[in-house]
Amino acid sequence: MSSAIELIVGGFTRLKDQQSLEALRMHRWRLAADLKATTGFDCRSSIVQIEQDIAAIEVGLRTLSQPVSG
Repeated sequence: MSSAIELIVGGFTRLKDQQSLEALRMHRWRLAADLKATTGFDCRSSIVQIEQDIAAIEVGLRTLSQPVSG
């Protein structure tokens, strides 16, 4: 089963909505930075998940940046 982020990225990619993908990636970057700065809690598993989300978003962005063959 696909993860939620993969479904979201897939939808934005099909819509060719690069701006939304970039905004989603920026949100995840800020969230990861906030969690890394957090003290008193073990946020490692959340950070790993967010970094996986960022990787999935970047795959979508690369897909949009590839030239269309035809």
